[in-house]
Amino acid sequence: MEILQTDKEDEATPRALHKKSGLPLKKFFNTSGMFYREMELSAKLSAMSEDEQFKLLASDGMLVKRPLLVTENAVCTGFKEGAWKAVLLKNP
Repeated sequence: MEILQTDKEDEATPRALHKKSGLPLKKFFNTSGMFYREMELSAKLSAMSEDEQFKLLASDGMLVKRPLLVTENAVCTGFKEGAWKAVLLKNP
């Protein structure tokens, strides 16, 4: 298990985490962050391809929702106590 808090990742990392998580790609974006708002991504993401979104996530760590809890079988974006408990109890 690991908790990712890095500032910048290569593009392969968000791709792998997204695939493992089963979550919509939008769940990996820090929608309350200043950079997200400055770029007006709430209006732009739906028109972007997945490739463009992955490049964007890899370009700046401030766009990534954190913390990311990564276990052998799951990925949680952001801290939600119930979700983390469920994942951690399955993967001690």
